[in-house]
Formats: sequence, C-alpha cells, structure tokens
Amino acid sequence: MTPAPASADEAESWVRGELIRSLMRSARGSYLVSAALMPAMVGLSWGHVPRWELLTWLAAGIIATACRAWGARVYAVRYAGRSAVAQQQFTDRYGFVWSTSAVVWGCSVLLFFERTPQVNQFMSWLIVAGVGTFPLNGLALHPPLLKRYVNTLFITMLGAVLVRLVAVTMQHPHFQYGYLMPLLPALHWFLLLRAGRNIHETARNSLELLFHNHILIKSLTQQRQAAVSAVAMKNRFLASAAHDMRQPVLALSLYADWLRNEPELVLELAPKIVRATHAVNALFDSMFDLARIDAGQVRLHIERVDVAELLHDLELQYRPVAESRGLDFRVHVTEGSFLTDPIRVRRMIGNLLANAIKYTTEGGVLLAARQTREGMRVEVWDTGIGIAPEHLRDVFLEFYKVADHAGTSDGFGLGLAIVARLSHVLGHPVSVRSRLGSGSVFRVALHDADEAVAQARVSASGG
Repeated sequence: MTPAPASADEAESWVRGELIRSLMRSARGSYLVSAALMPAMVGLSWGHVPRWELLTWLAAGIIATACRAWGARVYAVRYAGRSAVAQQQFTDRYGFVWSTSAVVWGCSVLLFFERTPQVNQFMSWLIVAGVGTFPLNGLALHPPLLKRYVNTLFITMLGAVLVRLVAVTMQHPHFQYGYLMPLLPALHWFLLLRAGRNIHETARNSLELLFHNHILIKSLTQQRQAAVSAVAMKNRFLASAAHDMRQPVLALSLYADWLRNEPELVLELAPKIVRATHAVNALFDSMFDLARIDAGQVRLHIERVDVAELLHDLELQYRPVAESRGLDFRVHVTEGSFLTDPIRVRRMIGNLLANAIKYTTEGGVLLAARQTREGMRVEVWDTGIGIAPEHLRDVFLEFYKVADHAGTSDGFGLGLAIVARLSHVLGHPVSVRSRLGSGSVFRVALHDADEAVAQARVSASGG
C-alpha cells in the first residue's frame, strides 16, 4: 500500500488508486484458474459436439488467457508503483483483456446448451456461474471494470442462449420450456452487480477510514513534536537567558561591593555600572519583545512608509555608532514606498545594522535600497567576520551565538531571532549570504504588508 496523502484534497484520488491496486493484487493468477476450467468445459461436451467447435473455443480461451497474463505483466512493469492517475489510466487502456475472457466464456453456452446430457449441462452451467462469480471480490473494487466484465459476459451468454433456443425450436417446434432459461442468467447478472456495489462500498469505507486514521495519527504526531520542541525551546530559552543575565548582574554586584568599600573610585566604577545596567536592560527589552510577539500581543499599525525617509532615520541612529568604532558607514537610497508597520520594520533593519557594526572590526557597513523585479529590497552589507555556511540557518534562533566568533561574547543572540519573527509577521522575507572572513549581506524584501494577514499571523503565534 502506498503512503496515505498528507491532505484531504488528495484523499479521493488516493482511495481510487488503492482500490485498483487491491484489484490487481487479488487478480494475480485468477486467469490461471479460469484457464484450468477450460479443459473441464471441453471434456463435458466431448463426444456430443463437433471437435472443431470445441478446439476453436479452446484456442480462443487460450488467447484470452494470454491477454490476461500480458495485461498483468504490463501492470507490474509499468503501473504498479505509480500514482493513482496512472492506475486509472491502466484500467481505461487495458480493461479490454477482461472483456476478451468474458466473451469467450459467454460463448461457451453454444457448446453445451441443449447439446449435451442434462448432467453435463448442469455441470457446465456451474462452471460458467463460477467464472462469473469468482472474480467478483476483486473486480468490485473498481465498478467500471466490474460492469464491463459482467455486462460483456451475460450479454454474450444471453445471446448464445437465444441462438441455441432458436436452433432447438426450429428442430423441435413444440419446444417451449427452454425460453424460461434466460431468466436465471438475468437474475444472476442482477445479483452480481448488486453484490459488487456492496463490496465496493465496504472496501471504499475501509480505505477512507484508513486515510482519516492516518491524518489523525499524523496530526497527533505533529502536535506531540511541536509540544516537545516548545518545551525544549523554552528550556533552552530560560537556560540561555539565565546564563547571559548572570554576567552583567554579577558585574553589577561586584561593582556595587567595590564602590561600597572604596567610595573614592566612583568616577572609575560609575561608567562600568552604567554599561552593565544597559546590558541587563537590553536583554530584558529583547526578551520582552520576543515574548510579546510569541504571545500574540503585538498590535500592528500598517501605513505607507517612504523608503528614503526610513533609511535616513536609520542612518541618523547608527552612523555615530559605526564611526565611533572607526567604520565607514555608507547609504544608497532608492526612491519608493511600501505598506508596513514603520516601528517594526525599523526594528528589523536596525537589528541587522547593529549586528553588522558589532561583528565588523575594519572596513564598513553599507545600507542600501534597491528596486528589483520582485519589488523594493533593503540590504545591509558589512566587511566583518562572516558566517560559515553550516551556521546560516541557526543564526536566526534565540540565543544562538557562533562559537569562537569575535564579538559574540557581549551579545545575547536575540537580535536576529526578533528579525525572523517580525519578518514572518509582516511578510518581509529575509535572506542572508555570507563568506567566512569576508563579510555578510542580509536582504529584506519590502513587499506590501496586509494588516489583516499580519495580525492573523501575530494571533497564530500566540495560539
């Protein structure tokens, strides 16, 4: 059995495909049973029917059996492992192989009806009835094929019965009772189609139940994995937060004790206390920002933002920081505007600039806006330490800091995590390209944000 599909939209196609696969599995070798009954049919009529008729019918039966074997081989080689659409194509193209067998067995009535002794006729009728009933469980899995086989068999059979009745009546004008004979095949015909319909419904219901069970199990598995991941993330978040908070808090404690014991060092210790306090405040601010986004408590205000004005505001804020570290800060402006939350998009790009400045020791940082075929894009280039390919995805995780990277010791690893959250909420995809030791470029696609969609994403984060 092929794997169940992931969505309900694919369920109907999958069920149809599985029904045909089950049909072909149940049909394996069934044509051999049919072929084995042919000599018995010939034997029951031997000595009562001209040999050339029997041998002609037997030759036709061998050809029909060969067609069935050929069809089974074609399915095994070309279709068995393919999609549900391919399964349907097989039955449409090769359904005639069942029809050839049905025609041969329907014509068998010409051999024995009113030509052999009553006992032989009875046995022959049993064989024909068995040939019609035996494949029912398999063919019922695909109703078009069942109807094609059963209709062909009984139409041919009834035609043969009528031919024999006309021939007998011409020889025996007072022969009357035989005209009641077509009633029994007609009844059998009706019962086979009715039983096939019931078998098909049962099989279909079983496969649909299997599909829904698969979806339920998959959903429960995903929820369990999500819960486990959330717990692991929460534990990692708390452990990292505690680790990163310990250093500035410990520093504050040491500076406070030092200042209490040596008040005359106040001018030397005050700046250190201020830096440690700022570090603690920055950590708490970042943690609160993440918590608000994850809890769905961010209220967005979407409006049209001018790109040139946005870059100018960011330049005013970050140029002094870059120049204080001896870095060149350049801006390339392209005119344009887009819909977004101005505060959040400024926070996104600001975090990228802060990271670029932090991890660049020489050279500079470029803040650029470019018009592309996909729309407006803001890029942040730096000539810093770069990021190895294996770390590119992980840098957007909370508290993730690349080991042995200069500049990571004084960071908390939350800036890019906030960028990733806001990128998802606002619909501004972020991409990164970097070369270790040469620098990095972060690109933000400034697609127009939809306020309803963005707010729904915020709410989903909290859910």
